[in-house]
Amino acid sequence: MVDEKDSQAITLGYVADATRADKDKFKSYIPGSQCSGCALYLGKAGDASGGCLLFQGKNVAASGWCSSWAKKA
Repeated sequence: MVDEKDSQAITLGYVADATRADKDKFKSYIPGSQCSGCALYLGKAGDASGGCLLFQGKNVAASGWCSSWAKKA
C-alpha cells in the first residue's frame, strides 16, 4: 500500500481518503473523484484497493485520490 508520506505520494498529493485531498493546493480536485474511478487504477470494481500505473508495485486505496486523477472512460 502506498504510504502517504512517501515522496512520490507527497508530490502527487496522494491521500487514502479522497475527502482529505488538499483542495487549496490541488485545484484540479473534483468532489466525488477517487482512485476507483481513475483511468490509472488497476483494481476491480468493489476492491478496497488496487494497483496504480503511477505507483508501480504498490496498491492505492480505492477511496484515495491524487493530482493525476483522470476520469475512467
